[in-house]
Amino acid sequence: MAVLAVCLLCTLATVVRSAPAASPGGPEPAQYEELTLLFHGALQLGQALNGVYRATEARLTEAGRSLGLFDRALGLLGTEVSQGRDATQELRNSLSEIQVEEDALRLRSEATARSLREVAQAQQALGDSVRRLQVQLRGAWLGKAQQEFETLKDRADKQSHLLWALTGHVQRQQREMAEQQRWLRQIQERLHTAALPA
Repeated sequence: MAVLAVCLLCTLATVVRSAPAASPGGPEPAQYEELTLLFHGALQLGQALNGVYRATEARLTEAGRSLGLFDRALGLLGTEVSQGRDATQELRNSLSEIQVEEDALRLRSEATARSLREVAQAQQALGDSVRRLQVQLRGAWLGKAQQEFETLKDRADKQSHLLWALTGHVQRQQREMAEQQRWLRQIQERLHTAALPA
């Protein structure tokens, strides 16, 4: 724009120089006045164009600065998104590891429950045998055998109570593991939902 104004001024100066000299009393002074007005108008136009050029240059500089800030903000946002994805992946990996541990614990718990059921069946069979023996020996004088029989009966009762307590403990563990499995599934569903594109 400044170059255009300078070119316009040069053209006007050339026109002024090529104009014929004023002769006294002739119509020439009017042409000089017109050239002066034209020259003055060209100067004002040049100044206006220079102002427009500077304003445009300032706007372009401001736009460049804003674009730089936008690029930096976009870069920071990209970094945060990447870090969020990494954290989500780490959380998924941790949840998978917890899931594997939970599955192994569930299998051990089921094996323990099976063993306890087998022991309970054996205990039940032992209790039945003790009761049959008690019926057979009722009324007979046993002496030392009676005392051993009572000791055996007390031991069977204690084992039965211990088995009952262990069974309750295993059932409680199974309920807790079922609750943890449900909780893990909810977390995995939330992670899956959060990872879906908006």
